[in-house]
Amino acid sequence: MLNVETKDIIDGIVMKHGNQQSSIITILQEIQERFRYLPEDVLEYLARVMNISSSKIYGIATFYENFSLKPKGKYVIKICDGTACHVKKSIPILNALQKELGLDDENNTTEDLLFTVETVSCLGACGLAPVLNINDQVYGNMTPETTVELINKLREEA
Repeated sequence: MLNVETKDIIDGIVMKHGNQQSSIITILQEIQERFRYLPEDVLEYLARVMNISSSKIYGIATFYENFSLKPKGKYVIKICDGTACHVKKSIPILNALQKELGLDDENNTTEDLLFTVETVSCLGACGLAPVLNINDQVYGNMTPETTVELINKLREEA
């Protein structure tokens, strides 16, 4: 059950972008930016507000890879495993991240919702391989050791 504040946030986002079906992707993007994922109860409320079936909303939310129905951490770490990064040993970096954060392939977000680790096919920074992207900031020429140092620095800042 949504509280009044959350309903007001959703209503404001819908009002800002318009109640047309053509606005749904923009609305979902803003909701995800606000909550760091698309909560089920928010999607149900959005469907009612926009007079769209909840199955259509879920269809859109699950079709696009950038949308998440699971909570993500404050720091979303994307590790590139494209050809250049893979050849330059991105997998040991992924393993170091998972070990340091207590994560695995099934569970990619820490319990405290501080970190989420995702692998991506390419970050478009092959000259800096291996590369991490944390909240849209690129870190190049990474090693398992520099990655753990970066994680510890982010923990201190949190």
